Amino acid sequence: MKHYKEFFKDKVVFCNCDDPFESEFFKYFALNYNHLKLKKLICTSYAGSPISFTEFNDLPLFHKNEKMPYMIEITEVEDYNKDGKEDLGDIEWLLRNDNNTLTILDGDGDFRSEECIGFLEEADVVVTNPPFSLFREYIAQLIKYDKKFLIIGNNNAITYRDFFPLLKENRVWLGYNVNKTLEFKLSNNYEKWDRIDNGIKYGKVPAISWFTNIDIKKRHEKMILYKKYVPDYYPKYENYDAIEISKTAEIPYDYDGIMGVPITFLDKYNPEQFEIIGMAHGDAGVALGLKPYDRKYKKLNKGMRDGDLFYLKDGFPVLPYRRILIKRRKNEN
Repeated sequence: MKHYKEFFKDKVVFCNCDDPFESEFFKYFALNYNHLKLKKLICTSYAGSPISFTEFNDLPLFHKNEKMPYMIEITEVEDYNKDGKEDLGDIEWLLRNDNNTLTILDGDGDFRSEECIGFLEEADVVVTNPPFSLFREYIAQLIKYDKKFLIIGNNNAITYRDFFPLLKENRVWLGYNVNKTLEFKLSNNYEKWDRIDNGIKYGKVPAISWFTNIDIKKRHEKMILYKKYVPDYYPKYENYDAIEISKTAEIPYDYDGIMGVPITFLDKYNPEQFEIIGMAHGDAGVALGLKPYDRKYKKLNKGMRDGDLFYLKDGFPVLPYRRILIKRRKNEN
């Protein structure tokens, strides 16, 4: 979050998948409200929160047995308990004394509900960890309402048929700290976890990335290319006029044609330096014009299918993992 501090000034921030009783995003923005100079913070919870009203609450405002969807709206954070710092105790005091508001939602708090869409329309930027299973629908909503966002998702989302075009068209890009294994707090009903700390379960999830449409410095940093193009080192694909690049760092500085690179390339992607042609995989590859496989190759590698790139090594067809086809911009040298 530290890379985006200046952007949040005078913004209405909406965390629409964040029960404030458990959300680290809520705590971050609430505790840094004045430092970030926010205009407003809105946070909504979902009715099925497994942590609300348990002994693990970080913000124990109420003591009820029911799990209800809430909206918390913060417009002021001051050191009301005079302990020399602004913390969750001050926010609890504010909510109890109506300087800010905590409201029970009419619906279930689903980000797709009409009620939550109303908050979305008011917001300048959305920051959250959305349900991975609903990632396609979630990102489509953000694009529909033309919102700035900073969200967490699985790195495999890059390959989604309806999401990759947003990356190609420079409407979405990868933020900082991508393709990492992150640790998530889990509710007690999870049967698998990696560790328990003070009675709370934590699980590690690999290949997690930040996706955003907020402009960042690294997006304009040119990749330093040091490899010279040597035909024998870079195989040519048999079904598309492009060369295979097995590692992003090995993109040659003197090759002007199309190249197939790993999806990890997007972490270094500078739209001023490279052009994305498309995703060479399945139906997307067919649409790009990849030639159908010859039957003799399919007999050697049963995993081959139309729309995937392949090259030959000692006469055997090799299928690299999903490749993005790119080309250097003409103004590069």
